[in-house]
Amino acid sequence: MNQSEKLWLCASSSFSSSGVGGTTMHGKGSSCCCSFDDYNLTTEWLLNQTNHRPKVAVICGSGLGLLADGAVNKQTFRYQDIPNFPVSTVPGHEGCLVFGTVEGTSCVFMKGHFHLCEGYSLCQVTFPVRIFKLMGVESVLVTNASGGICPDFKVGDIMIIKDHINLPGFAGQHPLCGPNDERFGIRFPCMSDAYSKDLRSLSLEVGSELGCSHFLRSGVYCMVSGPNFETIAEARMLRTLGCDSVGMSMVPEVTVAKHCGLRVLGLTLITNKVSLDYSREDKVNHDEVLEICKMRAELLQKLVTTLIGRCQQQSINRH
Repeated sequence: MNQSEKLWLCASSSFSSSGVGGTTMHGKGSSCCCSFDDYNLTTEWLLNQTNHRPKVAVICGSGLGLLADGAVNKQTFRYQDIPNFPVSTVPGHEGCLVFGTVEGTSCVFMKGHFHLCEGYSLCQVTFPVRIFKLMGVESVLVTNASGGICPDFKVGDIMIIKDHINLPGFAGQHPLCGPNDERFGIRFPCMSDAYSKDLRSLSLEVGSELGCSHFLRSGVYCMVSGPNFETIAEARMLRTLGCDSVGMSMVPEVTVAKHCGLRVLGLTLITNKVSLDYSREDKVNHDEVLEICKMRAELLQKLVTTLIGRCQQQSINRH
């Protein structure tokens, strides 16, 4: 079975199990469309193709694939060439895995990730995270672009995520629904410490050294499924719930990484101010989001590069 046939079968399964257009609800009696054999096959293929044995994985959100540019001794694989891998369809997501070395640390970068709104099931969205676990990754740095809800946030701010609200999860669209595979993690993982306190503190320390403390923020991120940007009423509700920013990705990967016992750091770039006022005339669009990502490109790369070196040193010291 080739890659396109496999993706078609997964999508067909999603339609039949959810009944509402493309994303598996993982309700009672349904199962994940990715088996442990699938994970093993992909892991073995990658390990046979590269000598890199990554300890840190970086998932790059919209327009943030440039984070891989600081790596040396790079090896790149297109998603469509990797067995069982989904393919990015959103503009600003290049669609390739890049292995390389940063600050002496072996890393793997996802230049583009996957979304519910593309029609993928949650096991497909989170498929790469379990591959990273099987490859020996210990820490995952997840990045994306989001809209700022907190009135104090400005466009171009970088928010260190201290916690999240998983709105699709409230509706049953959760990556851990269905049979649990103990080879990855326990049935009921604790999520109160999903984002490593040590890595968050380290981010603030590195940010201070780089002279960017004035636009480093800390807050609660909310995931919605998209693909539309939020209505004003929805944005007001999220603010009432205590959300500081909102986006359409990241939480499924974080949840699965935590389930797999990996340390997680989440960084989200505030690319627009979410409208909370009916009198405002300006409207957000995806092209503007990508432009803000370019604006912060150099600084984000420095921040991530420094963090990777310190992150691995911190991990070594813990052992």
